[in-house]
Amino acid sequence: MAGGSANWWQTGIIYQVYPRSFQDSNHDGVGDLRGIIQRLPYLVELGIDAIWLSPIFKSPMADFGYDIADYTDVDPLFGSLEDLDDLITEAHRYQLKVILDLVPNHTSDQHPWFVESRASRDNPKREWFIWREPAADGKPPNNWLSEFGGSGWEFDSNTNQYYYHTFLSAQPDLNWRNPAVRNAIHEVMRFWLRRGADGFRVDAVWYLIKDDQFRDNPLNPDFCPGGLPRDALIPFYTADLPEVHDAISGMRRVIDEFPNRVLLGEIYLPIERLVAYYGRDLEGVHFPYNFALLTAEWKARSLAGLIDNYEAALPAAGWPNWVLGNHDRPRLASRIGLDQARIAAMLLMTLRGTPTLYYGDEIGMQQVPIMPDQVRDPFEKNVPGIGIGRDGCRPPMQWDGSKSAGFSDVDPWLPVADNYQSENVVTFQEDKRSLYWLYRRLIEFRRKYAALTVGSYKPLVARGNLLLFCRELRDERMLIALNVGPEPISGPFLGSELSGHVLLSSFADREGEKVRGNIDLRGNEGLLVMVNPSDAV
Repeated sequence: MAGGSANWWQTGIIYQVYPRSFQDSNHDGVGDLRGIIQRLPYLVELGIDAIWLSPIFKSPMADFGYDIADYTDVDPLFGSLEDLDDLITEAHRYQLKVILDLVPNHTSDQHPWFVESRASRDNPKREWFIWREPAADGKPPNNWLSEFGGSGWEFDSNTNQYYYHTFLSAQPDLNWRNPAVRNAIHEVMRFWLRRGADGFRVDAVWYLIKDDQFRDNPLNPDFCPGGLPRDALIPFYTADLPEVHDAISGMRRVIDEFPNRVLLGEIYLPIERLVAYYGRDLEGVHFPYNFALLTAEWKARSLAGLIDNYEAALPAAGWPNWVLGNHDRPRLASRIGLDQARIAAMLLMTLRGTPTLYYGDEIGMQQVPIMPDQVRDPFEKNVPGIGIGRDGCRPPMQWDGSKSAGFSDVDPWLPVADNYQSENVVTFQEDKRSLYWLYRRLIEFRRKYAALTVGSYKPLVARGNLLLFCRELRDERMLIALNVGPEPISGPFLGSELSGHVLLSSFADREGEKVRGNIDLRGNEGLLVMVNPSDAV
């Protein structure tokens, strides 16, 4: 891609909005679509290019919108279909793309499709879901587990069969081996693409196909008591089956019916298996989300190895991407600390590939402690006591120091962070040395220098806490030096022939500094250096 034409989803920055927590416009303590419209100017000022919305479709909210009862309507909690139309229109007016969440693996148990399916064994929609006779002793058909704890099978007394659910029992899995199901989801996609959606992030896409012989999953020999119950088995027959790629190719063909749209996949798999989701001849998702940094050991050598392994595993012309936070994982600033959050910002915005930024990470929002009576996450409710709840990474956005951090004028659905009066958008916008401004500057440089978007990636030899790499495109050479530790680093690690100047320091105080041969880094400091074109890196 270096030097060639690139698509918006390759050069742009995606910003994930968790709608419940972004902005409340109707005084009910829950964020909504009108609230997002209200905050679009902020996103434009930040410099992002696309917003990805977690689900806003009609839902009983057993899993906060990931249990969909109507794929083609908006839940009243968030507004109306017209509100979503207005959001798409307004976003496009600001030159922002809108990516919707597509949840094709399962529906709500209140979706009309499932209501019909469970009505009788001979209902036309019976085969739209995964039904199975009980075992000889009346127990579930096999040992398949739910990701949210317990058996993956739920008994239906009306028809005396079990149905399968990868997640909650209120989220029955669709039968993707049935062509009618595929066609129905394809029509859902067309519905939103015709209304102007710029693409989809496909939820849990690696789960779409299950074993047609319903064989037991093997025991996990590495499982430790006290771990997540789902990890007791290896999901050999319930996830990442070869046939899933044909299902994804069908969705990609729908996307390709519309110009300039994108299909992204949520896939938690090791890198060597993840890259298969680009598809043969790149007919799969445009890119499967790379979540490696969410659980990486935050040390320079570990990060360098991870990046190198990912780059090496990518298929020819496969486009990379990077993620540091999302609605399912603990907040970045709490995982690695506020000092290293600046290094993480520089890493995310300078690596080769599309970055996705989780709302609030640009101001260093941290994990919010959730008291037992405040728990909302069904995952935590189903498997209590081992700290797997996701509520703490989903608190209201910290806009200002007013009541409820400017998110709402009433008590919000989740508590705001205790530090919101001092750490919020307004405060950080006024401080040019803040993390917010570091993100803005990094985004500005990505727009200004093509080497940072479509340039090549070249790792450089480094030791200890130093992470060093170069981005190059024709005469543009950018060197990124990151100190992934608290102690200063100095020494002739750049070579005596190197010269250039500092474009950006994570401390915002060295811009323009001349570089020749050596660079000294303070603890927790990152530098973006423009290398003179005549120098070899």
